[in-house]
Amino acid sequence: MNTLIYWFRQDLRLADNPAFSHACELATTLLPVYCTPVATTTPWGFERIGAHRQYFEQTAVSALAGQLSARGSVLMQIKGESVARLVALAHDLGIDTIICEHIAAPEEDAQVQALRAAGLTVEDHWQSTLFTLDELPMAVEELPDVFSSFRRLVEKAHASPRPVIPAPTTIPALPSGVSIDSTTLQPPAPLDSRSAFPYQSQAFHGGEHEATEHLQQYFSRGLANSYKATRNTLSAVDDSTKFSPWLARGSLSAPQIAQALKAFEAEHGANDSTYWIYFELLWRDYFRLLHLKYGRLLYRASGLKGSSEPGHNPQGFARWCRGETGEPLIDAGMRELAATGYLSNRMRQIVASYLIFDLKGDWRAGAAWFEAQLVDYDVYSNQGNWLYIAGYGTDPRGGRRFNTAKQAAEHDADGAYRTLWA
Repeated sequence: MNTLIYWFRQDLRLADNPAFSHACELATTLLPVYCTPVATTTPWGFERIGAHRQYFEQTAVSALAGQLSARGSVLMQIKGESVARLVALAHDLGIDTIICEHIAAPEEDAQVQALRAAGLTVEDHWQSTLFTLDELPMAVEELPDVFSSFRRLVEKAHASPRPVIPAPTTIPALPSGVSIDSTTLQPPAPLDSRSAFPYQSQAFHGGEHEATEHLQQYFSRGLANSYKATRNTLSAVDDSTKFSPWLARGSLSAPQIAQALKAFEAEHGANDSTYWIYFELLWRDYFRLLHLKYGRLLYRASGLKGSSEPGHNPQGFARWCRGETGEPLIDAGMRELAATGYLSNRMRQIVASYLIFDLKGDWRAGAAWFEAQLVDYDVYSNQGNWLYIAGYGTDPRGGRRFNTAKQAAEHDADGAYRTLWA
C-alpha cells in the first residue's frame, strides 16, 4: 500500500495543481495537510503575519478543506513548526514520503531539506510559473539579469504556457488512524468601505471558487481592454485585475489566467491592454526564476550587489509604517495598507522609494512590513520588487527613486486619493 502525505503550501487549489494530481495518481491512501505558520516577530519588532493576511489565508484554507470534504477527503490543519509536526505525523502514521510544490526561497527550501535530513522522501514539484522550465528558451543558470532581455527571448521563442489540467476526478482514501480537529475562521479585521480589495466580503474570500468567479467576471465584463489605461490608478476595485491575492495563495494559477486571457483575445482581439496582463505574468515568472538562479544571494542586505549594506532610520521607519511622515501621498498609501491589507502597484513603488531614498531606511524592513500587511504577499515578488527599487537586484539603472510630488501630480492630480485616506 502506497501511503503519502500531500503538503499544501502556496497551492491552495485542486484544479491545475500538477503536484497534487501526481500525488493522487501515485497514492493508495493520501493525507492532505496544511501547516499554519507559527506566529513570530520580525527583527524590526512587529508580528510577521498581520490580521489582514491571516484572515485572507484562513478563507483560502477553509475553502480548500471544504472542497476536499466534498470529495470524501479532509484537510489536516497543523498548527506549529512545520518540519517538526510533519516529521512527527509521518512517524505516527508510518509514512515515509511527502509530495509538495517547490518554493525556491531560503526558508521554504530549508524546510524541505530538514524533512529530508529527518529521513523522509520529499518530492517537491516546480509548478508556480506560467512556463515549465523545459519550455524556457534558456537554462535557469543562463537567465538574463535584465528583465527586458528575458522577455524578448521568451517572446522570440514563442514559448507556450503550461497547459491547464483539471482537478483529480478521485482523491485516494485517507490513511487509517487519522483524526481531524475542526477549525473555525477567526473574525476578520473590520471591513473598510474604501478598500480596493474588500477581502472580508464573500466574493473576495481566498478560495478557489471565488478566484475562478473573479477571473471569469473580469474577462466577461471586458475589463481587460482597459487594463493598461487604468492599472496605475490608486484606489478602485476594477482598475487592475486583482488576481494577485489569489495567485499568492495559489487559489488561482498563472496558466489559468493565461488560458482565460487567450480565450478573451480570440473572441475580442488582442490589444496593448491584454498584452500588458501577459507582460505582468512574465514579470511574476522572472522573479521566481531569479530565485532559482540566485537563491540566498537575494536575501543578503546588499542583495546581488554584494557591496555596501543599507543604513536604517528607525524613527523614520516607524512614522512610515504609521502613515505619519508628513508627506500626504505617502501617508495616504501607508494608511490604506494598514487599514485594508492592500495597496495599488503604483503606490507600493512610491512608498517603497520614499522609505529607501527619502527616509534612508533599510529596504529589508520595508519588505518585512509588506510581508506582514499585504493580503497578496508573495515571497518572490515582494523580495524581487524591493530589491529592484532599492538598486540591490537586477535593475540596470541601480534603483528607482520616485519624485513624490511628481507622482502626486500625475496619479492624484485632484487630491482625491489623499483626501480619501487623510
